[in-house]
Amino acid sequence: MKNLSTPYYLIDETLLQKNLEIIQSVRERSGAKSVLALKCFSTWCVFDLMRQYLDGTTSSSLFEARLGYEEFGKEVHAYSVGFSSEDVKAVREFADKIIFNSISQLNLHYPDVQGSNLGLRVNPGISYSHFDLADPTRRYSRLGVTDKSALAEASTMLNGLMYHFNCENDDVDSFIHALASIGRDDGELLRKMEWISFGGGLSFTKDGYPLDRFCSALREFGREFEVQIYLEPGEAVVTQTTELVTTVIDMVHNEIDIAIVDASLEAHMLDHLVYRTNPAIVSPGAGEHRVMIAGRTCLAGDVFGDFQLAEPLRIGSEVRIADAGGYTMVKSNWFNGVAMPSIVVRRLNGTIELVRAFGYDDFKRSLS
Repeated sequence: MKNLSTPYYLIDETLLQKNLEIIQSVRERSGAKSVLALKCFSTWCVFDLMRQYLDGTTSSSLFEARLGYEEFGKEVHAYSVGFSSEDVKAVREFADKIIFNSISQLNLHYPDVQGSNLGLRVNPGISYSHFDLADPTRRYSRLGVTDKSALAEASTMLNGLMYHFNCENDDVDSFIHALASIGRDDGELLRKMEWISFGGGLSFTKDGYPLDRFCSALREFGREFEVQIYLEPGEAVVTQTTELVTTVIDMVHNEIDIAIVDASLEAHMLDHLVYRTNPAIVSPGAGEHRVMIAGRTCLAGDVFGDFQLAEPLRIGSEVRIADAGGYTMVKSNWFNGVAMPSIVVRRLNGTIELVRAFGYDDFKRSLS
């Protein structure tokens, strides 16, 4: 990989397959199908592999739904917080399921989608999110229906329901508790449905996750209410599969050593800036040499973090940033005109493929 110019995202298909095999096992053991959440990961150069293990895609917009239809195939679940009339008329041509966020959206667009397989998002008032920003059941949330009487009245138009209330939830007990609560509160309604989605945000591909209990709870819920369960993994699919490979382009000292790399937290791993978290460093390994690693934009807070590394960094040193698959490429931006990282894949056979490089023409076309 010496001939590859940094920065680049490196997706490892062998690591990706490991997560996908867990997802396939969950389907076999629980009966729950899984559709890829494109809002987290839409890099379609690895869809050929993902398609072998997943049941389709779920989206948050017309463009994502169309990408899933054109490049992934299989089931296409089309959800949006707000569909326009034009969106609905376009998406009805290829979506297997159309899921509305509110009863007003359902009523508004029903004449155009009557006869389609329709769903509605429910806000269950339960949340397992570590961040208020990402909490779908936060106070004044606009995400999903809270009025149970209105939901019951609308049920004659529906084939299914979506409950999305988790975010990086790796606690199986909390999920099982939520299933019991949903079954108790909405059981009568669920028995009228053909399918139910529990959304994403469940970290069930994490090492040590109690899959037996997870699968058993899903299987029992599906049998009790006679519904097809869907999961919408995004981060669970791509966790620990991708690195952001960078090069140190300058070293400065201001009380501590600061390495400036040829990438940007704001432009290339934005969620860490938004949630005030820090990524891990894959290489160099951990040690005693303290260094702050910072991005190359003019934003003062464009900082990956303060690290203790096994070796001091110098201009030209390679720095590999961990877990750069989810919510990165889908959020990359052109702030400061900094070039976007290329997309590189290590295929299952070990070959390295440069899939896409971005240049000035891409930057220029993204504006006007």
